[in-house]
Amino acid sequence: MKQSILTFLTRTPLHVGAGTSIGVVDQLVVRERHTRFPVIPGSGIKGVLRDLFGGSGPESDAAFGNNDQAGSLFIGEGKLLAFPVRSAKGGFAWLTCPLALSRAARDCGFTYAVADIKLADDQAWVTEESELMLGIKVIFEEYPLLVSGKQLGPVLAAFQGLSDDETWKMLPKKLAVVSDEFFQHFAENACEIAQHIRIDDTTGIVADGALFNQENVPSEALFYAVINAKSDVSLGALAAKLDGAGNILQMGANASTGLGWCSTKLLK
Repeated sequence: MKQSILTFLTRTPLHVGAGTSIGVVDQLVVRERHTRFPVIPGSGIKGVLRDLFGGSGPESDAAFGNNDQAGSLFIGEGKLLAFPVRSAKGGFAWLTCPLALSRAARDCGFTYAVADIKLADDQAWVTEESELMLGIKVIFEEYPLLVSGKQLGPVLAAFQGLSDDETWKMLPKKLAVVSDEFFQHFAENACEIAQHIRIDDTTGIVADGALFNQENVPSEALFYAVINAKSDVSLGALAAKLDGAGNILQMGANASTGLGWCSTKLLK
């Protein structure tokens, strides 16, 4: 069994919906039950990749299966690895946490030592090149955190090759590690909430039932999915299809209004 990693860096806000909610936000994004991190279901990734192959046909069926046979590619869910938040210095920061780092080390084979990153809830680690610091602190959203370490060289080395997107090249100046609790808070509460309405052509006002709020994962969030393959043939075909699409895919809902466009990279 061959293994590859497919990464997604959101170029525009992303909405992979969890259905209608009865809460304040009408349409929430899909989240992991235990961490509350946004997630891209493997079924959604598989559907988008199958469309990349033309939907059906011998090549698509070999890769993704049909009613008579299983495919040779096994698509995992897209897990959140880096989440963008507002920063008082440097514009924005990419945050990650020990939990996300540990899972990426397990799934992607990264060799950095997560145990060496020791954080209290009010602390953060940044890189040596960081532009996020105000004195000895960083401020993410409304939270000031004390910078307690800058030894992120191994993490930075592992992360830099995850995307070829131009924005990702700013990672050395914008990467920070915060506690699991803070990362969970930001991932759950710092997503965008977009207002949607539909105007009735006759009355000129909002149509009944046509006012709703939609939660979106912000631009510049990084997800990764593990892809296992029975053969190199289908994996090579997937790489060729992604290259043919310019390594850009549209994920989730609202494609016609520009949501869900992602820079992708297939890593062997």
